[in-house]
Amino acid sequence: QVQLVESGGGLVQAGGSLRLSCAPSGRTFLGYAMGWFRQAPGKEREFVAAISWSGGTTSYADSVKARFTISRDNTKSTVYLQMNSLKPEDTAVYYCAARGTATPSTRISEYDYWGQGTQVTVSS
Repeated sequence: QVQLVESGGGLVQAGGSLRLSCAPSGRTFLGYAMGWFRQAPGKEREFVAAISWSGGTTSYADSVKARFTISRDNTKSTVYLQMNSLKPEDTAVYYCAARGTATPSTRISEYDYWGQGTQVTVSS
């Protein structure tokens, strides 16, 4: 069974940092663009960041620009989301997703595989 496994979530104070990781289990995602999404309680899932297969193209939601950085290490088949200057409104379950093309997308419907999510809680 193909899975994406997220890790690195937790509880942090406002202004702190966390780094999320996402790695596949059961297959590799050669040539796939990757994305991070999040879903807060009572809200719809929303786009956070995405990266192309090569890592040369990235995209961010306006709410996280200049605070979050997406990167990938294809030798380790791992995607990262470095989150700095965290705010209470960043509290959500964060999901990693894989898209079956090399170019990233901000659209949830264009991703083919999803992880189970990791909880990020930012206290004020």
